Amino acid sequence: MKKIIIEIVDTIDTSRVYSELSHAQSGGICVFIGSVREFTNKEAVVALEFETYKTMALKEMRKIADEAFSKWDLNKLVLRHATGIKKVEEPVVIVGASSAHRSECFEACRFLIDTLKDRVPIWKKEIFRNKTVWVSAHP
Repeated sequence: MKKIIIEIVDTIDTSRVYSELSHAQSGGICVFIGSVREFTNKEAVVALEFETYKTMALKEMRKIADEAFSKWDLNKLVLRHATGIKKVEEPVVIVGASSAHRSECFEACRFLIDTLKDRVPIWKKEIFRNKTVWVSAHP
């Protein structure tokens, strides 16, 4: 049974992802967790704030999941992004895939995070000690 988990959440619980991706036919599970880093361009970060148009974001995340399932033989997939204010070291995004073989889940995981950042409508405010800047969460 193929399973897809797509969510926009307030807080990311990283401890859940193994059980969400575990599958009897999967010999490989690959996960990427993106978190708030301490410095951006040598400026100390206090926090990041994320906003999204949830309905549109979930719809685009579903398209990305469907694309991943069409490209690779996956068993399970997770796409989850947090919104709100997140402090340094706090997770903001988690993506993962499981498949029979490691190469497929590695490739799919890279595709999931890169495509999510490129296409999903999520906006990020960088909060520094002396200023606040809205930037796209997309490269």
